[in-house]
Amino acid sequence: MSLVPGLVLFMTAALWVSNHQLHKQIDIAYDRSLAGALRSIDHQISTDGGGLSVELPYTMLEFFELTANENVYYRVMTEDGLADIGNQQLPLPAEPLVSWEPRFYNVMYLGEQIRVAALARPMDPPLDDPGGRVIVMVGEDTDTRAAFIQSMMWHSVERDIVGVVLVVLIVVLGVLFALRPLTRLKDELEGRRHDDLSPIEGDDIPAEVQPLVEAVNVHMERYAGQARLQSQFLDDASHQLRTPLAVLRAQLGYALRESDPLEIRAALQAMGEGLERAERTANQLLALARARDAGALDDEPEHTDLVALAQDIVRTMYPTARARRQDLGLDCPLEPVWLAAPEWLVREALGNIVHNALRYTQPGGVITISVRRDEAALRVVVEDNGPGMTADDIAKAGIRFRRGKAGRNTSGAGLGLAIVNAIMQQLHGKFLLESEGRGCRAILVFTLGSPGDGQPQAK
Repeated sequence: MSLVPGLVLFMTAALWVSNHQLHKQIDIAYDRSLAGALRSIDHQISTDGGGLSVELPYTMLEFFELTANENVYYRVMTEDGLADIGNQQLPLPAEPLVSWEPRFYNVMYLGEQIRVAALARPMDPPLDDPGGRVIVMVGEDTDTRAAFIQSMMWHSVERDIVGVVLVVLIVVLGVLFALRPLTRLKDELEGRRHDDLSPIEGDDIPAEVQPLVEAVNVHMERYAGQARLQSQFLDDASHQLRTPLAVLRAQLGYALRESDPLEIRAALQAMGEGLERAERTANQLLALARARDAGALDDEPEHTDLVALAQDIVRTMYPTARARRQDLGLDCPLEPVWLAAPEWLVREALGNIVHNALRYTQPGGVITISVRRDEAALRVVVEDNGPGMTADDIAKAGIRFRRGKAGRNTSGAGLGLAIVNAIMQQLHGKFLLESEGRGCRAILVFTLGSPGDGQPQAK
């Protein structure tokens, strides 16, 4: 409805312009009539006899008076004023006349407003002055003209007002009719359940509103995805934390019932190990949920130096490797290798792989982290000489809460590789596992694409 005031204002301005043009066109029509009378008188002027003479076309003047319905005046004179015929008090224009160019102007004559047409031309043959001119003037009362203009303007105003009213009614009715599908859509959304995030059916929605409906559907789809992630996180958390908490409660009850300090200490140590496992499981669940979040990546991701990241992970994991008498090494270029991706995501993925390698490689084993770059991709490889993985384990790696053969005798929730897999999907990369009997090679492949195609970029 906010269109109506603007439409009324526009139509009012158009009405004013239309009436102004009408006034101008009527003036032009009346002035042409005056010009015709002016030319008719001019053709009857003669200076052949040595003086100024004119044979007035009375029939034409009478017809002109009947057409104008008012008084008609004329004046024929020489420019020097020595000869003057007709209404001698009829005023000349304020500006000098240009030969052969009619001049139209309004003056007061005998107490009336009149419209005058004046024409000056050289005399042929001339009288005493070779450069003398004759001036012809014809005037009419403007009352009839003003009444006609006013009548036409009122008819125009009435017509335009009717047009404005009809246009406003059409616009209002059109808008109301076009909004009926939107009203239905509003009622449908208000009647939905709070958890109904199904797409909006927009088949009967006006084409102008379709982009809005599509945007709302995209937003609802994103929200539904977030809701699924939250529901999955709650399910995973309840599934993985319920058992450790129950065990902790049982151990606590056992410790409270015991009076032997050695038994109490053993129970407390078992509780500490259980708390450590529960803490790691909770952290992994949070990392998995964060990695799956579609909004985790910024529009302009930060750049990560893979060499510096690998060095930092080696420093962080070295105490664990040393305690297990493992050889944790690094093989990478001297210069930085940059990747356009959030540092925390790449750190989480690489950290989980190295942690798994340290856990499943026997004491005294060798784990090597290498960073490589070629024209098509960046690769981070973690290779160990542990027990390796079966073909079935490799095929099902990345599934939540699934642990391979080598990990069945060790503690863990089976979330490490699932986190790595989710992160690489977010970064549009690949997570590969290779094993030939003994030993395992985990590879993070970041394919380098052109800017703007959603692929990680090297810097």
